[in-house]
Amino acid sequence: MSASAILVQAIRGELRHRGMTYRELAARLGVSEPTIKRDLSRGGFSLQRLDGICELLGLSLEDLIRNERSAPAAVTELSRKQESALVADPKLLLTTYLILNNWRFDEIRATFRVDENELVSLLLKLDALEIIDYRPPTRIRKLTARNFSWRKDGPVHRYFVARVLPEFFDESFGGASDAFHFVGATLSEGSRLRLQASMARLIEEFEQLARADARLPLSARDGCGALIAFRRWEFSEFTHLRRRRASPD
Repeated sequence: MSASAILVQAIRGELRHRGMTYRELAARLGVSEPTIKRDLSRGGFSLQRLDGICELLGLSLEDLIRNERSAPAAVTELSRKQESALVADPKLLLTTYLILNNWRFDEIRATFRVDENELVSLLLKLDALEIIDYRPPTRIRKLTARNFSWRKDGPVHRYFVARVLPEFFDESFGGASDAFHFVGATLSEGSRLRLQASMARLIEEFEQLARADARLPLSARDGCGALIAFRRWEFSEFTHLRRRRASPD
């Protein structure tokens, strides 16, 4: 394989790992999407363009090639031990959340009460936990896959239910862009499957918007939260009023 082909493959692999589309890369570089597609199909881009891509990805040329050759498979779910380490340290959990949402070193340090030395220490811990690949002083590469999710009923899930949900719902949802809807009905299995598919598409759209907005300055973005949940369920007070089904003879 030629050197240019190795470079193109490495860049494509890094983009896939980060869930970054050609359109997002083009927008951040200030060029058209067809230009990026042409560059990454023919491998005929300039050294200046290569420098721009490496700078945007926060990687040196050496990092880019090494990642392509030796990077492990992206993580879709953390172990229980990894999640327990995160919930035991609120700053470590916050740092993980920010990195998974594409925050950069300088943005974290400028926004939160974490000085440079402490942030480096947190990043080294995440590197040791194999959640990120950290190259001091500021290069951060998350090792999670695009379809990453927390463990079902794992330490982070339980932390979320016990600490985050009560605070999230203890508001009026009266803001201009706020929305709160609770609906209930009796649905067939087919209808439930259709709703699950619709929810998956909505989550994908949310993630695409978040990745696209990551290129905007922090002053143009606000933290947002959305809870999307669906299950077979009936309020216990209603269940207590149900007639008992007659047992078969």
